Amino acid sequence: MTAQSLLRQAALYLTFGAAVSVLFSIAVSQSLMALALAALLASGEKLRLPPIKLPLGLFLALTVVSLALSEQPSAGRPQLRKFFVFVILLLVFSLLREPVLLRRLVIAWAVLAALSAAAGAAQFVAKYRQAAALGADFYEYYVAERITGFMSHWMTFGGQMMLVLLVVAAYALFGSPSRRAAGLALACCTIIFASIVLGFTRGIWLATGVAGLYLIWHWRRWAVLLAPVLAAAVLIAGPAALRDRVASALRPRGEIDSNQHRVVSWRTGWRMIRAHPWFGLGPEHVKLQFERFVPEDVPRPLPKGWYGHLHNIYLHYAAERGVPALLALLWLLGKMFLDFTRAARRAPPALQVFLRGGAAAVLAILVEGVFELNLGDTEVLTLFLAIAAAGYVAVDAALTRLPPDTATAG
Repeated sequence: MTAQSLLRQAALYLTFGAAVSVLFSIAVSQSLMALALAALLASGEKLRLPPIKLPLGLFLALTVVSLALSEQPSAGRPQLRKFFVFVILLLVFSLLREPVLLRRLVIAWAVLAALSAAAGAAQFVAKYRQAAALGADFYEYYVAERITGFMSHWMTFGGQMMLVLLVVAAYALFGSPSRRAAGLALACCTIIFASIVLGFTRGIWLATGVAGLYLIWHWRRWAVLLAPVLAAAVLIAGPAALRDRVASALRPRGEIDSNQHRVVSWRTGWRMIRAHPWFGLGPEHVKLQFERFVPEDVPRPLPKGWYGHLHNIYLHYAAERGVPALLALLWLLGKMFLDFTRAARRAPPALQVFLRGGAAAVLAILVEGVFELNLGDTEVLTLFLAIAAAGYVAVDAALTRLPPDTATAG
């Protein structure tokens, strides 16, 4: 084996590790990404990017312009460093070219996510016991500090569990797995789904439900009718606090349920956009200038909540980087969704996993993005981009009509 072949093989394994390790450590994931990139460049292997270069390049370029025009350019440097995350697109699309490798990646995601979900379930039980020992109302005690699995925040945990659940569900529904693989996928999906339910994050619930219905619709349309039955069964079997959380969307319990501070954030973001529609305030400047744009009729002190971003990808990116940057991002996500759904019409079952799963992931990001800045979370963004890159590998395979034995390997 030549030195170039060894370097390519090393880059492949490092890329696989980077895509998987993001479920438990962003530091490990990015270290492996850096090593994979170095090995790939040294190997002389052809560098490939998915056919999203124009919208992606436009979004990144407008981010740089926004930063340059901002009041404090140095404050936005973390967003420039985050550009490195997009290297996962290059790595996965250049190296994980065989569907069999992507199927193994899905299984690895399923197992690690299930372990993280199990850790989250254990955390839920511990918090329930803590609340009981303190004589505290469990709902109030828990909503302020929810389960996190292997992550440091419940929103990061929920976002990752959502994306992995959708991809693994696509594998079970469309991938024609063996009985053993199907059993493993089903077990992992059950554990991950339970952690999403126990996460009490309503935006994750809604996004998972919408994207899940997309998958079921393209699998067996009649099965969509079972979704309300499943939802009712979960509510009935779950703890009383779960039903309270569902009801809180319409009847919030004071400031506990985060509804009020989101409304303040959204109104403030709209004022930012009206004042700076073209290039925004600048990366990282939403939190720096938030107080300046809070509407005058909002009473002080502000409702309890996090005001470091706008809890909405549409408002946040428009306010931070300008409306053109937001449109470039929507172009990017929309192109992904259309490319995956179009290719899925002609793809064999082994490729449907990544095409339908990728489309469902995009749909989930768009829905959950109404309530949270999910793409601003490095762990969630890295996982999403890896899924998108896998989807484009499947698009390539579908367009080139791989031989049946290659397309269904593994």
